[in-house]
Amino acid sequence: MLEIIYEDENLIAINKPHGLLVHQSSIARDATEFALQLLRDQVGKHVSPVHRLDRKTSGILLFAFDKQSEIAMHQQFMNAETDKKYLAILRGYTPDTMDIDYPLAKENGTMQDAFTSFKTLQRAEVDVAFGKHPTSRYSLVEATPKTGRMHQLRRHFSHILHPIIGDRTHGCNKQNKFFKEQWDMTTMLLHASELSFMHPVSHKQIHLKAGLHDEFKRVMDFMKMEH
Repeated sequence: MLEIIYEDENLIAINKPHGLLVHQSSIARDATEFALQLLRDQVGKHVSPVHRLDRKTSGILLFAFDKQSEIAMHQQFMNAETDKKYLAILRGYTPDTMDIDYPLAKENGTMQDAFTSFKTLQRAEVDVAFGKHPTSRYSLVEATPKTGRMHQLRRHFSHILHPIIGDRTHGCNKQNKFFKEQWDMTTMLLHASELSFMHPVSHKQIHLKAGLHDEFKRVMDFMKMEH
């Protein structure tokens, strides 16, 4: 059963687990379960996703029950009128705060502005040697993307040389292998934790929060981070 964190006549939001695709895709033919169908079957109603989360990203995923709400919410996401916060565990010690203003290429090669702010919440040093270092260092950050580009956070954190742990595409293969061998961890440590938007019908401000999933918490535990 999916964890429903918000529901009214027009909208429904879930706390998507890591590894679940939003809907069927030609990219991931191995997947047999999709958030869209699971939620539809769970609530017994048609639902349409109004934004995307990567398969390996967990957290808040919003759906609409009706076409008008779907279109209105699509517009809010496209026009960057929503506020999104993500939690991520990154390689190394990150600065206390940082703005990343780094354009990203679309699939067709067109460059698009992309802007992310983040603040460091906690840092951890794990007593396990990594490469030539006697210990391993990590940071828990809260990131606020101001634009919504494809894989924006993953690409931005990779750009500043603090990749997200468990990111296969843009991350550090050595770190990912290290986490698999050391802790049997293959999850990408990126979680959509908060979302604020204006309700398309009532026009009230809605603020949603999604708790961390067990695998993210397990990593925080062995890093002795608080959650």
